[in-house]
Amino acid sequence: MSTHSSGDRKGSDSTSGAAPDTTAPSNTMWGGRFTTAPSEVMERINASIDVDRRFYAQDIRASQAHAAMLAECGILTQDDNTAIQDGLERIRQEIEAGEFTFSAALEDIHMNVESRLRELIGEAAGRLHTARSRNDQVATDFRLWVRDTIDALDALLADLQAALLDQADAETETVMPGYTHLQAAQPVTFAHHLLAYVEMLGRDRGRFADCRKRLNESPLGAAALAGTGFPIDREMTARALGFERPMANSLDAVSDRDFAVEFLAAASLLGVHLSRFSEEIVIWCSEGFRFIQLSDAFTTGSSIMPQKKNPDAAELVRAKAGRLVGALNALLIVMKGLPLAYGKDMQEDKEPVFEAADTLALALSATTGMVRDMKADRERMRAATTKGYLTATDLADWLVRVLNLPFRDAHHVTGALVARAEADGRDLAELSLAEMQAVEPRITEDIYEVLTVERSVASRRSQGGTAPERVREAIAAARERFLS
Repeated sequence: MSTHSSGDRKGSDSTSGAAPDTTAPSNTMWGGRFTTAPSEVMERINASIDVDRRFYAQDIRASQAHAAMLAECGILTQDDNTAIQDGLERIRQEIEAGEFTFSAALEDIHMNVESRLRELIGEAAGRLHTARSRNDQVATDFRLWVRDTIDALDALLADLQAALLDQADAETETVMPGYTHLQAAQPVTFAHHLLAYVEMLGRDRGRFADCRKRLNESPLGAAALAGTGFPIDREMTARALGFERPMANSLDAVSDRDFAVEFLAAASLLGVHLSRFSEEIVIWCSEGFRFIQLSDAFTTGSSIMPQKKNPDAAELVRAKAGRLVGALNALLIVMKGLPLAYGKDMQEDKEPVFEAADTLALALSATTGMVRDMKADRERMRAATTKGYLTATDLADWLVRVLNLPFRDAHHVTGALVARAEADGRDLAELSLAEMQAVEPRITEDIYEVLTVERSVASRRSQGGTAPERVREAIAAARERFLS
């Protein structure tokens, strides 16, 4: 079966309340215009029910709001509205109970629901489509679905932030190498490292919130592309569906998919952040590091090498970014050459969004699980800070602060001392005072006070720095900003 989504096509743009002719040999939605049935291949490429059945709840909800508005405006009788409301509610229950039979011949979720509604309540079902088109119907359903999905993803993002903050709380004094170019650079706390991802995820939540705000306008009532001649109340349906306002232009309302592209853009960047973190988990679990351990719950073994314990959950999350970026590219390419208003190309808009949402939900859950599961090896992290001359910057800063050397001169002196220590495999603190004074005669014994990792970390007290006191403040502030 082809996996596409729905919308009106040539011959289907009527907004009248006429019921479909279910006995016609042609497609039941436009049997009056067509005299023969579509080919089997046409039915397969045209059908979208395998995909768009996912927003059955949004479709039913929007139809209920539309019917209530039609009755309020005197376009439907209250009896018809009551029958429609009851029938739609029964269909919802049937779908949720797994008792609803979906038909590919009816193409999409809209016509599957409407066909079943006609079976349940008869002629009144045909009046539901008055003053709307499947073009504004699908646009409304899709916005509702993306909005609901953003809310669900935001909760998962908050859970991941909470997991990172809980780990950070336990590791505010744990020192480890900080890296640039994957080369040991300066000592930091493990908590400080984890908080960097809390901030990234906070921006991801902000991007989804921005997307939600922009998509929260109602297309319903735009009909096929030009609006409708019926005296409808678009403000009423917008309010009923939780939208801030109706969309201002009927052409834009049915053809806009900016919200889906923006959702995928935010999803792609979140995927990149999750991938970067997963890469660090893979590195930290590797033999050369062993900074953390993951339990059997988030690792796998080898079919041939019994000693192996592989961080497969992290590797798979790392790979998911490719799916998300691919989904964004796919929809951008679909949309880039489309004139106004609706084109059947737009039936391809749902699948990448649905797949991205599923991918993100799984990746977020897996990442949260790994964060809560991982155990830091504090001794190995501390031991790693003895390599790579991580306190070299502290030495240079001391020369500036105490001897008033220009930083560039201090940088040169420090580089010479590193070279001397490196020549015979010693740490900077293992150089004698005489050796240091041979490079810079004014150095005193006080220099050794800044050459410990703990002193280095504690000295980074600038706002946003890695000093434990600052990190504890940052954890509290992050809980307030993101989780309160």
